[in-house]
Amino acid sequence: MVFSLLTACAGAPDRGGTLALPAVAPGVLSEPTMREVTQTLSSDAFEGRAPGTAGETKTLAYLARRFAAAGLQPGNKGTWFQDVPLVEITAANFDPLVIGEGAEALRFDFGTDWVGVSYRPDKRIDLRASALVFVGYGIVAPEKGWNDYAGIDMRGKTAIILVNDPDYESRKLEGRFNGRAMTYYGRWTYKFEEAARQGAAAALIVHDTVPAAYGWNVVESGWSGPQAYAAADSGTPRTLVNGWLQNDTARRILAAAGQDLDRLTAAAKQPGFKPVQLALAASTGFDNAVRRFTSKNVIGILPGASRPQEVVLHTAHWDHLGRCPPAEDGDDICNGAIDNATGTAALVALAEAHVKAGPAARSLAFIALTAEESGLLGSAHYAANPVFPLAQTVGGVNIDALSMAGPARDVTLVGGGKSDLDLYLARALQAEGRHATPETTPEKGYYYRSDHFSFARRGLPMLYFDGGEDLLHGGRSAGSAWAESYTAHRYHSPKDEYDPAWEWSGVMADLQLYYRVGRMLAESENWPNWRKGDEFRRARDATCAPTGGC
Repeated sequence: MVFSLLTACAGAPDRGGTLALPAVAPGVLSEPTMREVTQTLSSDAFEGRAPGTAGETKTLAYLARRFAAAGLQPGNKGTWFQDVPLVEITAANFDPLVIGEGAEALRFDFGTDWVGVSYRPDKRIDLRASALVFVGYGIVAPEKGWNDYAGIDMRGKTAIILVNDPDYESRKLEGRFNGRAMTYYGRWTYKFEEAARQGAAAALIVHDTVPAAYGWNVVESGWSGPQAYAAADSGTPRTLVNGWLQNDTARRILAAAGQDLDRLTAAAKQPGFKPVQLALAASTGFDNAVRRFTSKNVIGILPGASRPQEVVLHTAHWDHLGRCPPAEDGDDICNGAIDNATGTAALVALAEAHVKAGPAARSLAFIALTAEESGLLGSAHYAANPVFPLAQTVGGVNIDALSMAGPARDVTLVGGGKSDLDLYLARALQAEGRHATPETTPEKGYYYRSDHFSFARRGLPMLYFDGGEDLLHGGRSAGSAWAESYTAHRYHSPKDEYDPAWEWSGVMADLQLYYRVGRMLAESENWPNWRKGDEFRRARDATCAPTGGC
């Protein structure tokens, strides 16, 4: 398929809550397809669908067959697959983190006091006498008039960084960094990337349970053992060490430098903050075992009838954790039935429905992404190496872990108020007699924790919502109880298994919303954008600049 830039990204820059949207009929969605694909992908035969395993090989072959049977065409120059080069790094033999020199030096143990890894595939990592600098929240946001690295040359130095945004304690959703709602700048991924761009040798985030939204146990377990990363090219800036400090560890380090964490935190919340050099240096080291392999994204497309060069995305990650710590009954396969065999099944069911409805004006692409559980790696690779140019990609929806709680009156809109895609969802909800409920914990930054974020950070508007909690049977108390039970007993464990007794009407109702939004995007002439002031607006405008802007 030949793509042209001539028609891309033409639309009004900000619509103030109004947008002409086409009327679309409901899709003919197959519950048997949802059941069959979910059950198959989450069976023990697929061994938990970990990238780089026999489970991946089975998953790729199965999805290619199902996409073809649904009526899609191979989406990447005649093939169903896009290679995703990965590197797995397992660190071991950690030296303590040493702050200062001689008898007065502070020594901190890996795991209990700090954790760290390297994104560099080197067999040995040595950080030696790297000068410490407190850089506040570690944010460089020109559109917000904010630069925590102003006036400092970070080459060879170690950044100590606060988690979340400067205004996360606000009770409102308005402010330079959206108040209580986390922005992209609050995520640890951004902070490490920015430190690398600044030339830092290392970046250490100060853990705090409330703004991080998880305890130290999550950090310790998540930053230990094998870590998969994108195989970056030699031009990508990478620190030697990225990691976290226990809150008490950070306090002791700052106190040794004559500083106070609370006082520095208060200063870092104010515009005009300048980095503080601490007159101390950090040293540590560890060994790395490195394994390289290639995983794959699976891509199918239904070409558009009149504007095939314009593309609407549907994404979901096919991978899960593979073998994991066994449950009490000895089961060590993390099957990932809900997370995310359901979302992958949704791609197949949506593809079938759109094929039955006939081609839309624009092309509809369906991408099953790899390595989401390793850090959104498949989506990040696609967004950096798009099969369909981002300037010609209209936007899309991401589907991750559909709710089996039952039919609900609402859906939970994650990252609401960020883009014009809210208007498409509102129209779909109206047609189905439902409504959107805002996130109850926007400070936890859930919008930045699934594959849609990889596209958003490149400027592409992506919609994400969770199943509702206001259930038709039992209301909010029942919905909340289901979510809490899933998180406590099944999420990322061998107990996320297919259940033949599941009641699918709630899933099918949510799937109808995804169908309507995708179909509206595909039949429309609009090019949705991020709202003015959103952190992703600048990237979208830059992408679309050759054609006059979105």
